[in-house]
Amino acid sequence: MPLSRRAILAGSGVAASSLALGAPQASAAPVSDAAARPFDPHDWRSVRAQFLLDPSYAHLSNFFFASMPAPVREALARYRRGFDENPYNFLDDNMFGREEDMIWRDVCAAAAEYVGGRPEEIALTSSTTMGLALIYNGLTLRPGQEILTTTHEFYPHHESIRLAALRSGGSTRKIPLYESSFRYRPEEAVARIRAAIRPHTRVLGVTWVHSGTGVRLPIRQIADVVRDVNRQRDDADRLLLVVDGVHGFGAVDEEVAAMGCDFFAAGTHKWILGPHGTGLVWARPENWALLTPTIPSIMTKEPQDAWRQNRPPNGPTQASWISPGGFFAYEHQWAVIEAFRFIQRIGRRRIHDRIAELNGALKQGLARMPHVTLHTPVRSEHSAGFVCFDVQGHTPKEVVRILRERRVVASGTPYAVSHARLSAGIVNFPHEIEKTLAIINGLK
Repeated sequence: MPLSRRAILAGSGVAASSLALGAPQASAAPVSDAAARPFDPHDWRSVRAQFLLDPSYAHLSNFFFASMPAPVREALARYRRGFDENPYNFLDDNMFGREEDMIWRDVCAAAAEYVGGRPEEIALTSSTTMGLALIYNGLTLRPGQEILTTTHEFYPHHESIRLAALRSGGSTRKIPLYESSFRYRPEEAVARIRAAIRPHTRVLGVTWVHSGTGVRLPIRQIADVVRDVNRQRDDADRLLLVVDGVHGFGAVDEEVAAMGCDFFAAGTHKWILGPHGTGLVWARPENWALLTPTIPSIMTKEPQDAWRQNRPPNGPTQASWISPGGFFAYEHQWAVIEAFRFIQRIGRRRIHDRIAELNGALKQGLARMPHVTLHTPVRSEHSAGFVCFDVQGHTPKEVVRILRERRVVASGTPYAVSHARLSAGIVNFPHEIEKTLAIINGLK
């Protein structure tokens, strides 16, 4: 018989996967050993056993595309089975039936618990890129107003800003927040932002953790600057702070709703460990009211009722109106619930500390090598889960290739000026860090 929403959500226990990392010096534990042990969120080897990652590699590009833990995979399988058994009834019952039966509301509730906000403050998207595009394209920018951003943003943020300004007739401006990422000082970055804001600056767009250098911005202090500026402005002209937060979301122990930004976009298929093609935007109701939806939504009744009745929707824009419509891969979107539950079981502070510990060891080891230039700040509060560096005599692409040949997965930063990049997460162990450092040390 088809699976009901109640049965699906009730069957969301955490089970171990069939592969596990064994003792610190072993590549993998026997399959039966991993399956026999119940999941212990306080044991890092038990955490690692929840993933199907190939144990013959040291996976040090964890920021890129998550390997899903067992409970997320199991949720995906349950939802997929429901769609395969009875696609019309399963979708109709869980997406278009009674309001209280719509599973997307449970996704918003799980996300809201993690961000420290409310479910009605969450819009569901497919990625950080989509979230940023929906924000900037939805804002009304008058001719003469500008969007201020930084030179450190990744392509989707810069391009979302450029396209929105083209459409509205506004302008854009980019400023550097530091000359040397290794010698980055948060107070200098905040001072540069303060000095760059002009009376016609309507939006400030920044990235929480820079994927090209590993620098982490102090969003709360930047929000304080924005708050000071807005004391001298009418509400209709207040400066809005938009944050690309994907590389801090799940890696840094901060509640988004308490950071002070106006809009926060992040994918949930990176540090949150959710299914591929999932993401969200968080904003308070008064900020959602500033946006015009870009893509028709099917997650709420009012816009659809308004269409049927040939009238404009009643009331201000809500988060659910911004969630794009069209038929998504709902099994992926709904399984995000289990991703949030999984990381909540481990504990956001434990995850934060583990990521800081392992990446700190990488930074300290690289900083001691005379043939290596480290670009990421050593202090953990100034960075997160990235370690960016160059090796004398080798291009970043060559470094990544050599590491891959030695069974270490690294990446190169996709910027005009590229660096080699490592990223340790909760699936890694100290011996993998030691192995990686030994390989890089041998590239003299």
